[in-house]
Amino acid sequence: MISNPELNASLNGASAVFLGVGYIMIRRKRILAHKVCMLAAVACSAVFLVSYVVYHLHAGIIRFAGQGFIRPVYFTMLTSHTILAVAIVPLVIIALTRALRSNFAAHKRIARWTFPIWAYVSVTGVLIYILLYHLYAPRGV
Repeated sequence: MISNPELNASLNGASAVFLGVGYIMIRRKRILAHKVCMLAAVACSAVFLVSYVVYHLHAGIIRFAGQGFIRPVYFTMLTSHTILAVAIVPLVIIALTRALRSNFAAHKRIARWTFPIWAYVSVTGVLIYILLYHLYAPRGV
C-alpha cells in the first residue's frame, strides 16, 4: 500500500465531505444517498487508519517545527484530535451496526454524538497535515 501524508490528508478530507453531504441527505430524507455517503465516509476513514499506521511505522515521529503562538494552538488541536480519534472508532462501529440492523431510533441517538466528533476529527486531521507538512514543515520532510 502506498502511504504518505498527502494521501492521509486526502482521505480525511474526503471523509469530512462525505459526512457533510450525508448529513444534508438525511436532513432531506434522502435515505439511500445518506447511506451511500456514510458508507463512503467509513471506507475513507478505514483506509486512512491503515495508511496512517503504515506511514508512521516507516516514517516515525515527525516533529512540529512551529514556534511562538502557533505551537500551543497546534498541540491543543493535536491532543483533542488524537483523543477524539480514538473515541470515534467504537462510536462509528456502533452507529453503523445499528443502521445496518435497521435499528434507526438507536442509530439516530448515537449518530447525534458520532457525527460532530467524526467531522471534527476529519477536519482537524487535514488542518494538522497543513500545519505539520506545509506551513511549519521541518527541514527534510
